[in-house]
Amino acid sequence: MTKACKLAAGNWKMNGLRADLEQARILAQAIAKPNCGVLLCPPATLIAAMADAVAGTAVMVGGQDCHAQISGAHTGDVSAQMLVDSGARYVILGHSERRADHGESSVDVAAKAGAAHGAGLVAIICVGETEAERDSGQTLDVVLGQLAASLPEGATAANTVIAYEPVWAIGTGRTPTLEQIAEVHDALRESLPDAAISLLYGGSVKPGNATEIFAIANVDGALVGGASLKAEDFGAIISALGAA
Repeated sequence: MTKACKLAAGNWKMNGLRADLEQARILAQAIAKPNCGVLLCPPATLIAAMADAVAGTAVMVGGQDCHAQISGAHTGDVSAQMLVDSGARYVILGHSERRADHGESSVDVAAKAGAAHGAGLVAIICVGETEAERDSGQTLDVVLGQLAASLPEGATAANTVIAYEPVWAIGTGRTPTLEQIAEVHDALRESLPDAAISLLYGGSVKPGNATEIFAIANVDGALVGGASLKAEDFGAIISALGAA
């Protein structure tokens, strides 16, 4: 069986101005030859500039969302083709903040992922349970249900990455136990249409806990939020993944 690729992906969310591109440059210089894939997903306003800033380095650039349509009367939206044109190679889809703040369903996510694949992007599809769902014992039902409904036809290790992000751990400083992470990642691996699809963990990943998280079976990397904004912090996480 082909082994999943390791990937450290940074989600800048709604953070970052042109001056902050210096962090991307510093990161690119610090990790000239990483032992894993390295991705930064800045706001749409910075994608093209960041792609230029890290051109020729190991750092790849991605978007944080895309529309399911190629073009049209969708004010404020960005198509997958526009992301590619700006220099993106990946796109994050179905993040819990999009599902909660914008009412995106797993069906919506699957349509966007299909559009991403059509444009040549790798789709990072996010799944995860709320605190109430975790406390009521619904975690695996929720996560596996989201996975099944969010995957488009033709999802493979070449065009898809899955990120497990327990909603209650995002930006809170709380993380599940190592056993809880392992349980979900094991279940996800068994449910994937291609066992070589990379599985990332996300939710308050930081330099202090990265090594132990990456030691878990079926954790192939991380989708990192706040810690990806600073080159020093994200660089330490990348080093931990490369050594895993």
